Amino acid sequence: MDGTVFAPALEGIQHVKSEAGEILTKPFLEVCKHILPVIDKFGASMALVKTDIGGNISRLDAKYCSNPPAFKYLYHLVKPEIETNTAKGSSSCTNGLLWLTRALDFLVQLFRNLLEHQDWTMTRACTEAYGRTLKKWHGWLASSSFSVAMKLAPDRKKFMDVLSGNGNVEADIEKFCTKFSPLLAENHKFLASFGLDDLKAS
Repeated sequence: MDGTVFAPALEGIQHVKSEAGEILTKPFLEVCKHILPVIDKFGASMALVKTDIGGNISRLDAKYCSNPPAFKYLYHLVKPEIETNTAKGSSSCTNGLLWLTRALDFLVQLFRNLLEHQDWTMTRACTEAYGRTLKKWHGWLASSSFSVAMKLAPDRKKFMDVLSGNGNVEADIEKFCTKFSPLLAENHKFLASFGLDDLKAS
């Protein structure tokens, strides 16, 4: 493998914004797809997260593919739903973007934990990241399922070795967190401007 498992996502992040600074739908979703192989390295502990992220990417991608020129910019997937008061529906693109962004918040926080707390086990890094990101939006059932899954987290050293390939994994994790976080923050800011950033799981 050329570089770390983060290499394709890091390359893709460079193409996410238009010259005017707007997030482009297809490049953003492609970066999200490149994160799925990273999640695979966690094994069974991240099966729920991968399913959730994959499902929301597919939902947004299907809408984009229905009319690429109209949905060239990411937030154009959401604006028609806001205008027709369908944004809060469980199958809406708004809901898909919100939960995709939240799941990615969790992953960014998890990777930050691995960088900043070298002595933490993988389970602790995952649990702390969950507590700071997804937990407040989940109901009891989802939280319980997550708690059980975190106990299946892989050994930290083996996990980092698998991610490394022939590159510097810690440097790439730092780059990924630094470059991807602002895009997630932008999504939250956009959704919050319409009062749509605080929806909880039904």
